[in-house]
Amino acid sequence: MSEQPQQDAIQPAQPQQPQLSVETMMNRLGRCAAEQSGFINCPIYRGSTNLFDNFAASTMKGAEFRYGTFGNPTRANLEKAWTALTGGAGTLALSSGAQAVAYALMAVLNAGDNVLMTDTAYLPTRKFCDGFLSKKGISTVYYDPCITPEDLRELLRKYPNTTALFMESPGSQTFEVQDVPGLCAVAHEFNVATLIDNTWATPLFFDAHAKGCDISIEAGTKYLSGHSDLIMGLISANATWFPTIKETLMLFQSTPGDESCFLALRGLRTMYLRVREAERRGLEMARFMESRPEVLKVLHPAMSDCPGHEIWKRDFTGSTAVFSVILLPKYTLKDVEHMLDSYKIFQMGFSWGGFESLVMYYDCTSYRTATAFAPGGLLVRYQIGLENMEDLKDDLSQGFDHLRSE
Repeated sequence: MSEQPQQDAIQPAQPQQPQLSVETMMNRLGRCAAEQSGFINCPIYRGSTNLFDNFAASTMKGAEFRYGTFGNPTRANLEKAWTALTGGAGTLALSSGAQAVAYALMAVLNAGDNVLMTDTAYLPTRKFCDGFLSKKGISTVYYDPCITPEDLRELLRKYPNTTALFMESPGSQTFEVQDVPGLCAVAHEFNVATLIDNTWATPLFFDAHAKGCDISIEAGTKYLSGHSDLIMGLISANATWFPTIKETLMLFQSTPGDESCFLALRGLRTMYLRVREAERRGLEMARFMESRPEVLKVLHPAMSDCPGHEIWKRDFTGSTAVFSVILLPKYTLKDVEHMLDSYKIFQMGFSWGGFESLVMYYDCTSYRTATAFAPGGLLVRYQIGLENMEDLKDDLSQGFDHLRSE
């Protein structure tokens, strides 16, 4: 993938050989020791005011850094590195994944427009659509994540004011995999912008832009961070949409924390290894769960009975360590409470992608509107961390013992 910088000044060191692997690229992107007094990592730049060498420089509107809200070298290095990784025309870093979703939608939508939103979208995304966008005269129609391209064509005919298609593949909690290339092809027939939340797979396992997405959104909070100690959002866009995205962000002058950008760059160095290890651990634990008599079904895109599994095999190059299990219908919510409260290693908490193992119960009934949430039993989502796998299996096993004994 080649980088297409959105700014002209400070350039990070780029791989000189196109055949370099992604691991090597991630080692080198977003840093240049020659510009950092020989130090390997870009330092944290903090500040509001930029000084100009002379009057002429102060009047150059094309200068990379004019004021703190325009960015700084730390942020610019992160954005350029992510652009190279995603293959987009440019990237903008924001303060959270939810903020990235919000700004991307605001950039492509206007009053009177409609957005087609996957019914499995991250709950804050739904709340933004149903709250803020609705008040601004923008409608949202939720669709079945397993929709076919032909079904999408019918929806676009039914809602001719649609200007954006929003996907999330796999979906939050229930992990349906969408036919992104097919859906994007149809959307573009109708001149509809295509957006995707690509947080689960990351650009390492799903090449969103190559599959037809105009705009790809990532919660860097998750696997880019890897350590549960920063909040970060990233928007990468193709050449058609990046200028609009950038203009929108410049109007809001919203900036991520400088330390967060530094931590994100640091996380980038080990991201490939961590995500590959997450894949190994996630698959091993999903198979362990599948073998348990208390489990009705495992919702992991790499498992054959997960909705969209064949599409996952076609379009993805890997998987990560977040998945759900559906328990047998005989178990009650009180049973699940006993199980989760008994865990010694797995802890209850939102988010994922860090080093710690997490678990959460979800009931999507109240916020699925295009499709009925009827999984056949209670749903529990797991994030597999970096603890010893046998310790994790022992913790899950004793949890199942509490589930059966109550």
